[in-house]
Amino acid sequence: MRTHAATKVDLSGVRRPRGEWRPAPDLDGAVATFSELRPRLFGIAYRMTGSVADAEDLVQETWLRWQQTDRSVVREPAAFLATTVTRLAINALQSARARREAYVGPWLPEPIDTGANPEVLVEQDESLGFAVLLLLERLTPNERAAYVLREAFAYPYRQIAEIIHATEASARQLVSRARKHLETGRHASVPAPERRRLLEAFLDAAQTGDLTRLEALLTDDIVSYSDGGGLAQAARFPLVGRERVVKFVRAVSEWFWTGIDIRRIEANGEPALLLAANGSPFALFAVDATVDGVDRLFWMVNPGKLGAVLPAGA
Repeated sequence: MRTHAATKVDLSGVRRPRGEWRPAPDLDGAVATFSELRPRLFGIAYRMTGSVADAEDLVQETWLRWQQTDRSVVREPAAFLATTVTRLAINALQSARARREAYVGPWLPEPIDTGANPEVLVEQDESLGFAVLLLLERLTPNERAAYVLREAFAYPYRQIAEIIHATEASARQLVSRARKHLETGRHASVPAPERRRLLEAFLDAAQTGDLTRLEALLTDDIVSYSDGGGLAQAARFPLVGRERVVKFVRAVSEWFWTGIDIRRIEANGEPALLLAANGSPFALFAVDATVDGVDRLFWMVNPGKLGAVLPAGA
């Protein structure tokens, strides 16, 4: 498995416009500085895009720009690099909107194994969770950037304003609006141990076909999201409501859980199940929950989005 947040800097493939560019001095120092800050840069890019592949591309582009910069005039490398990756992510989100509109079925963020990549996590931070990343899609690129920088990484409003080309007052307003959007779209989640208990209870009820127990675990307004990306069989629309979700789980349980191996992992800082058939992983399953029960189901069956949670050698 690739350890994404710790990926080494790629020193090859640097663009050289018409032979005019020359590497700035102290390349070893540039590599050391960048490598130290890379986990944070990846964390910003991933939270901004919800995609491991896109985040890695943005971090690599940030490295190329850092390598080509006159670093002797950069007083704060950390601020320079955070600004670069955030602005690149804002630009990437502009074009990503069109791709998401053409996406087949519900789009879910690409899961990442945070058990293998703990440096992606930030203490007291929920912005890696599937439910939050999904809600972040509703925000404008600037709102998302301001929210991520403030909530996940505790950047001061002054610096957020500089990064997104705004006033400090505007940065505060962007973060405030983002918080309100997220608060209206999500109930307070329960701690990870309770989510793990509910995940195991759901698995047991689904495998045994205990529909009465299954119904008791779910909230009235539960939503089930299945991301197949047109590459795997999946529901084409989110399923809303306990009755519809129970019917769906009952239908897929006749084949979905049969003869599979289940590996319990930590994905996006949350308990999750990695499912494999004949030794080949084919799905990741996770839940979100409130004090009233499980209110979100996440089924990632798009094979193109499982690379960051696959075990070594898979």
